[in-house]
Amino acid sequence: MTHLNIGDKAPDFTAKDQDGNTVQLRDFKGKKLVLFFYPKASTPGCTVEAKNLRDAYQDFLTQGYEILGVSADSPKRQQNFKTKNELPYPLLADESKEVIEAYGVWGPKKFMGREYDGIHRTTFIIDENGILENIIKKVKTKAHAEQIFDFYE
Repeated sequence: MTHLNIGDKAPDFTAKDQDGNTVQLRDFKGKKLVLFFYPKASTPGCTVEAKNLRDAYQDFLTQGYEILGVSADSPKRQQNFKTKNELPYPLLADESKEVIEAYGVWGPKKFMGREYDGIHRTTFIIDENGILENIIKKVKTKAHAEQIFDFYE
């Protein structure tokens, strides 16, 4: 499992979004990127988190950020999630888990006493030069935008 730290170069990636468009890390050069990994599209926690980022989307753009969501869901599932919740940013359908594994967010989890492998809800803030500026491992789904902005205050 990859272990990334603040100050590391963000792992490069190429993946398809909900519409089948190719998205690469280099597309965001010169901008800050909020790269958030979530366990499963359309589940309660992920929906709350995605809507929280959606509601602050203009603030992110104003401050020079782009947002990109990633999970191992199919493009169709990601598209339904995006449409239903009116998400203004792309969602990567990382079914092969290439991006998920490159960022080290796949691993053992515990839920209601059982263990299984899954995506750890984690957000990486990548600066204009592709360097990890912040890594948020304890994501507050209801106040995630505030959590990201608070880091810079």
